[in-house]
Amino acid sequence: MSAAKITIEDNAERERYEIRADERLAGFLRYQLHHDLIELVHTEVNDEFEGRGLGSRLIVFALDDARARELEVLPFCPFVNDYVQRHRQYVDLVPEARREAFNL
Repeated sequence: MSAAKITIEDNAERERYEIRADERLAGFLRYQLHHDLIELVHTEVNDEFEGRGLGSRLIVFALDDARARELEVLPFCPFVNDYVQRHRQYVDLVPEARREAFNL
């Protein structure tokens, strides 16, 4: 897997970020976009790609993209929420009034 070419992109038409390994879809992070807020609702990594850190790479891409676009984030996906809890540099993306609901 280390030799695989990993790419991540926003597939806005399907409302999801997609991660590919050697051009094969390895997983996605589904979202719902509202004006200045993005709800991250579901992360999925195909079985054959699990355990290789691709889910985390996908989440980092989505969170960094939200920051670059000045979007607030609601981490409804448990995997995303857990990631934000462990990587506190992303907590500021969640609106302060909503952080308690996400245990942040």
